[in-house]
Amino acid sequence: MLKRSFDFIVSLVALIILSPLLMVIALLVIFDSKGGTFYIQTRVGKNFIPFGIIKFRTMKPDSDKKGLLTVGRRDSRVTKIGFYLRKYKLDELPQLLNVLLGDMSFVGPRPEVKKYVDLYSDEQKKVLNVRPGITDNASIHYSNENEILSKYDDAEKAYIEIIMLAKLKMNLEYLSHRSFAGDLKIILRTVFKTLK
Repeated sequence: MLKRSFDFIVSLVALIILSPLLMVIALLVIFDSKGGTFYIQTRVGKNFIPFGIIKFRTMKPDSDKKGLLTVGRRDSRVTKIGFYLRKYKLDELPQLLNVLLGDMSFVGPRPEVKKYVDLYSDEQKKVLNVRPGITDNASIHYSNENEILSKYDDAEKAYIEIIMLAKLKMNLEYLSHRSFAGDLKIILRTVFKTLK
């Protein structure tokens, strides 16, 4: 109850305070390239319920048809402004709406697309017992995921067999030790990591 109340109040206040910045980013996205302002992708949420995760669009239209993963620092599908939005995690800000609506929490296992969730073992599926989050320990640890994947010939295979497994292990560890105080620490670590 405390976690949900915190999520609701903080996301509401953050949306109000950041509204001028959100409007500026929205305009930059519109003027930078053709396509909508937002990119909404279906992810698997708590109890396997799908929801639309909201981000500022950082790629050219229909880019997801060429693969769900972005690889390297300069994926050709990423727009000019999109590169900087991704670099500073500003494309994630619309997810405050997901938190406000209750689809997500500030802290929790990052939501995955069904294609990869279908590969989870029964043990790994336990990460779907809680609301997914904007950030988690795995996201902090693998903040340079795109660069890591660029080192492999088959990026998707590397993601599934190496990174996804490592992330799930970290998320299961989080579930066994999670607390409100622990969540606050993860939020602070995320802020410091992004600023750094």
